[in-house]
Amino acid sequence: MHTSAMPTNPPIVLVDDEADFLLTASTLLKMNGFSPVVTLQDGRRLLPFLEKNEVSAVMLDILMPDILGSNLLPEITRNFPGVPVLMVTAVNDVESAVQCMRQGAFDYLVKPVEETRFLSCMQRAMERRGMSQEIQALKASLLVDGVQRPAVFSSILTRSREMQAIFKYIEAVAHSMEPILVIGETGVGKELLVEAIHKASNRPGALVAVNVAGIDDTMFSDTLFGHKKGAFSGADQARAGMIAQAAGGTLVLDEIGDLEHTSQVKLLRLLQERKYYPLGSDVYHKTDARVVCATNKDLEQRIRDGQFRPDLFYRLSSHQVRVPPLRERKEDLPLLVAHFLEQAASDLHKSVPTPPPELFQWLGSYSFPGNIRELRAMINDAVARHDAGVLSITSFKNTMRQRLDHQDVATTTAQEDGASHLFHAHPDPLPTIHAVTEMLIQEVLRRVGGNQRIAASLLGISRHTLMRRLHPEQTAHKGRC
Repeated sequence: MHTSAMPTNPPIVLVDDEADFLLTASTLLKMNGFSPVVTLQDGRRLLPFLEKNEVSAVMLDILMPDILGSNLLPEITRNFPGVPVLMVTAVNDVESAVQCMRQGAFDYLVKPVEETRFLSCMQRAMERRGMSQEIQALKASLLVDGVQRPAVFSSILTRSREMQAIFKYIEAVAHSMEPILVIGETGVGKELLVEAIHKASNRPGALVAVNVAGIDDTMFSDTLFGHKKGAFSGADQARAGMIAQAAGGTLVLDEIGDLEHTSQVKLLRLLQERKYYPLGSDVYHKTDARVVCATNKDLEQRIRDGQFRPDLFYRLSSHQVRVPPLRERKEDLPLLVAHFLEQAASDLHKSVPTPPPELFQWLGSYSFPGNIRELRAMINDAVARHDAGVLSITSFKNTMRQRLDHQDVATTTAQEDGASHLFHAHPDPLPTIHAVTEMLIQEVLRRVGGNQRIAASLLGISRHTLMRRLHPEQTAHKGRC
């Protein structure tokens, strides 16, 4: 196993009281391109070294005469959480190694260490560190060339050029008093983008968010504008509304597509005149709050259906941001998976599992109707079921199959009313079982981007069976030979 040398990397640190083992291990690493390597024969020197130096990974013996590696591990994981730690143990001490895994070790090796496994573990540790560094770098400086203040968008993990273009647009309109309309499907992260809009604006006031879905006009008015004492039964004292709380800041109206028609009129007046009346008051109040609205609804369709005012839509659309769904930014999957794995492992007090390469093939073929929120739920479920080693993709496969089944049921239900009419309207014979099977195969292949292995798994058949159905002439030819 050979990897290209990366001399600029921080060192790999090997800690063991056996000088011969350190010499053999460090030589093996250097011969295979892992460099530089630092060896420490006294475990007590490790923590001071980590405090002064950045490192790529640590290989740590569990049993040492001066200090136990198992005692050092909690200190490392607490104070240097980005450093992967490989524990080394004797054959009869595997139970201690497993306990170390529960405390945050990346993996463990059993002496005498097998060379292939040693190099493989170190390679995976370096990849883990690289992914962690990439996430941090993205948060801090990926957008520095195109965005003036990348820290504003640090909570949004992305490589997507479209997302970076959105960031630039937000910076360009951040200081405008015109409203911003943020559109995107459920789970794409609209709330993170709204927070970035507020940060980019440098407004001194607070970010105040209100979900307006399902509230009637009276509740909307009271929530936004507040009321004076005695405005209605039970109004024993005056109350400032959300618009007052957002003075000098940003007022976010979430689910704006579900706002009642009467409330839409009041919102339009607020945007046009920059003033409002608390309930029960004849004196208007001025506002300098910036209004940001978010929705997962198609507002233009709701206008056609008579459910949304076109004048309000045009007023809100002075600045419009469409957040792309996850299926349009698949290049972000590795970053998001790494981030959610670390987050889930931390929440569950587990070591971060290693994702298998085939996981990204499956995720890349999936449409993610629930977007980033769905991906996070998938990973949380998988990590909760995970014990040790490489992450299993079984729960991911099951979730995807269930989602596809639900989509099929929904499609069938939506078409049932018109199905009878369709069959009677066309005198041609109904399709045969063979024809329906072929249509199903082609549809699944379309959904997974032509990946036959994944398609066969979703169909519940072997890849050989799928190939036989796709190319029956080749199968017949082989049968005659």
